[in-house]
Amino acid sequence: MAAVNRVFAAQLAGLPVFGPDGESIGKVRDLVAGLRLDHQPPRILGLVVELSTRRRVFVPMLRVTSIEPNAITLATGSVNMRRFHQRPNEVLVVGQLFDAHAKLSDGETRITVVDAAMEPTRTRDWVLAKLAIRERSTRLGLSRRRSSLQVLPWSEVSGLGLNDLSGQPQGAGQLLVLFDTMRAVDVAATLRDLPIKRRHEVADAMDDERLADVIEELPEDDQKDLLAYLPEERAADILEAMNPDDAADLLAELTPADQTRLLGLMQPEESEPVRRLLAYSSDTAGGLMTPEPVVLTPDATVAEALARIRNPELPAALASMAFVCRPPTETPTGRYVGCVHFQRLLREPPAELVASIVDTDLPALRPGAELAEITRYFAAYNLACGPVVDPQDHLLGAVTVDDVLDHLLPDDWRETGLHDISGGSIDEPEATTEVNHA
Repeated sequence: MAAVNRVFAAQLAGLPVFGPDGESIGKVRDLVAGLRLDHQPPRILGLVVELSTRRRVFVPMLRVTSIEPNAITLATGSVNMRRFHQRPNEVLVVGQLFDAHAKLSDGETRITVVDAAMEPTRTRDWVLAKLAIRERSTRLGLSRRRSSLQVLPWSEVSGLGLNDLSGQPQGAGQLLVLFDTMRAVDVAATLRDLPIKRRHEVADAMDDERLADVIEELPEDDQKDLLAYLPEERAADILEAMNPDDAADLLAELTPADQTRLLGLMQPEESEPVRRLLAYSSDTAGGLMTPEPVVLTPDATVAEALARIRNPELPAALASMAFVCRPPTETPTGRYVGCVHFQRLLREPPAELVASIVDTDLPALRPGAELAEITRYFAAYNLACGPVVDPQDHLLGAVTVDDVLDHLLPDDWRETGLHDISGGSIDEPEATTEVNHA
């Protein structure tokens, strides 16, 4: 391994991992340390690496040959592809030590762990030798401003045993800083690897918009767990912040009493589209659609249409098409005229009216269309998004290809990863992958 004297966990999180021939393996998401009964620094057992398929696997430190500021390289050999599962004597450095409350060895000074550094030993092991900490105090003045950062040996800090970490309340500030650079789907995968207590603490610290995005990427059981944990008022706020179709899917898994209670706590203008979606079966166009596509009136210009599509909050699939309707433009709209494809908009003068370039030949889906019909529709017309129109020619919403795929894949696809979907057997103990091209 390249000569490195000290590496902080926050620097490692997110670094790309490569094989000996430069092939991409994945990204570092955490460090796994083995806690000891004495006060000696814990040994770093390995890395939690997230593969391109979102699966998280354990890579022993002995497989790491170099740690650079911008990448980690593994030695030639095989890596066990079983999903990482934390053992009773192990601690996740990023997931569990960051923001942990502890005391200095004097037994009086209260501190918060901000970061942790690993250092190599003569035996090629790595140990969690240093902790970056801030003092917590209620003394006048110190509680109102941030205390200075200190880096201390592990032996000078007490209260970081497994029982301590599982029993005490813990903040989430440092973890949220790392999450700021991650996509919602990656944050969701990280949450799933955390103990329940820690997962709930992170949810408490997240703002509603971010938590809504993350919940949309969680498996169904984890979604229900987090929603049940949150106070009902906040749960309703989270549902309001979610995409209406995702909120409807989640509410559909709850009891009728819970549905009614949460819908009643939501703002009427937010709950109404969700109620409409709940009226349809989840495997029909009405149940799959989002009621918030890009809707334009015939007298809108190409420039106005492009401005709407450029909205960074708009999912890519929804941005592939705008729908032209008579007023009102809120779903259910006035009479549906047709659609305008994004690529067509790019080829037209900005002042051109969308009415002159509208596609009136593309058939629309009916809200009762079932999944097989919807799949054939998307395949036949090579679409990323399609209109859902009722018999009275009102646009009700739009189905996107990602929602179709979500229902075509197995129910547990978020948990198993793409390798499992393709028929691999990587949950078997002997399953490995070679980290070379030999």
